[in-house]
Amino acid sequence: MTRTLTIDPITRLEGHGKIEIFLDEQGNATRAYFQVPELRGFEKFAEGRPVEDMPQITSRICGVCPTAHHMAATKALDDLYKVEPPPAALAIRQLVYNTFMFEDHALHFYFLGGPDFVVGPEAPKAKRNILGVLEKVGLEIGKRVIAMRREARELIAMAGGKVIHPVLGLPGGVAKQLKAEEQERAIRVSDQAVEFARFSLQVFQDVVLNNPQYVDLITSDAYTHRTYYMGLVDKDNKVNFYDGMLRVVDPSGRETAKFPVGDYLKHVAEHVEPWSYIKFCYLKNVGWRGFEEGPQSGVYAVAPLARLNAADGMATPLAQQAYEEFYRTLGGKPVHHTLANHWARLVEMLSAAEMMRIWASDPNLTSADIRTIPTAVPEEGIGVVEAPRGTLIHHYRTDSRGIVTKANLIVATQNNAARIAMSVDKAARQLIRNGRADDGILNKIEMAFRAYDPCHGCGTHALMGQMPLRVRMYDPHGALVREIVRD
Repeated sequence: MTRTLTIDPITRLEGHGKIEIFLDEQGNATRAYFQVPELRGFEKFAEGRPVEDMPQITSRICGVCPTAHHMAATKALDDLYKVEPPPAALAIRQLVYNTFMFEDHALHFYFLGGPDFVVGPEAPKAKRNILGVLEKVGLEIGKRVIAMRREARELIAMAGGKVIHPVLGLPGGVAKQLKAEEQERAIRVSDQAVEFARFSLQVFQDVVLNNPQYVDLITSDAYTHRTYYMGLVDKDNKVNFYDGMLRVVDPSGRETAKFPVGDYLKHVAEHVEPWSYIKFCYLKNVGWRGFEEGPQSGVYAVAPLARLNAADGMATPLAQQAYEEFYRTLGGKPVHHTLANHWARLVEMLSAAEMMRIWASDPNLTSADIRTIPTAVPEEGIGVVEAPRGTLIHHYRTDSRGIVTKANLIVATQNNAARIAMSVDKAARQLIRNGRADDGILNKIEMAFRAYDPCHGCGTHALMGQMPLRVRMYDPHGALVREIVRD
């Protein structure tokens, strides 16, 4: 007789989700489904709106990563109106975006993913949070984490207008010039960010890498998938968060594609399943073979580990050193261990901090020339950035007045959705044996998705004409009284 276990709600992620685990008669997990029940519909919300509203509308998709949507939408407007931002605007955008990447990676490591390692994956549920982390590492380190995030967020607000929903992006530039004293502040904060990122890598070394049990967990087969990887790279094939070409490598690390974002529809397709509202992306030239790993399957990953795997290195010196240590320790490229995302995220955090320092020191940063005014008639525009969670694409079509007729968003969590589903399923099947599924084991299954830092507010955006609905009514004793279904 088949039994089920349900983890609902899943925790420490953006958005909502649940996990349904099916057990056989012996109590062994035979299949686990990672279900995303929420529906947001932002692609439909965009239709009929002035396209210049998109950087503001789409930033409301998620309160954790609004800057990613704001910047992808702004870049799509650059493409739509065929305008190049002047050097000062580019420097301001890069400063804001790299500060955002730095701050968001810090958020995930210390608040969302970090508790599993700092406090322990089998620690009591009440301890697996930032308060448990502070109790473990001490208040002084906690104060340092909070102070650094505050400095970074204030820098984003200074240059971007707001920290939660930035207002700096305009087609062809930015809305606000920076002053000399603001540049001085940006330089000071970026120097602090570099030191904080190095400190965080040392914390990871001390707490995680020096613990053999944690290393065994990271490198275990339960959290390993051999898939394709995709990420933005610069002209030297180094990791780039703001711009570049999309590069894809196969499970052996061999480049199989490198293309401008305008060609994404030639390479990426979407698959749907009846048990989730999220769409599952795959590589079109390889094809959909189901939830399988290996070179025959079109499943691929984005996010920090994927970006490092898809690139030939980091664009900054300290991050390059950390990158080399990462692969030297884990046995060379590519690394297929899902939980290694946490370490890769800290390598990227250091890279973002170094890029903050480069752009904060740019001599163009305080120039008054901050915008190229658009003159072209709009028709179609595509923008891309690397969000903290992976590759993010915004694609708009408009009429001649700039009114959106169609919007397509390919977000990081969508790109990762198939591999996330595979990771949860494999972890459940390997960890649940003979009916043993205590809270620690269930948390380890959640760790399989948490490493990707998914955002299902971003990932669910296809709006149907009528939403399927299933309502179950129970009496006070828990017996099912009635079920109403709308298909």
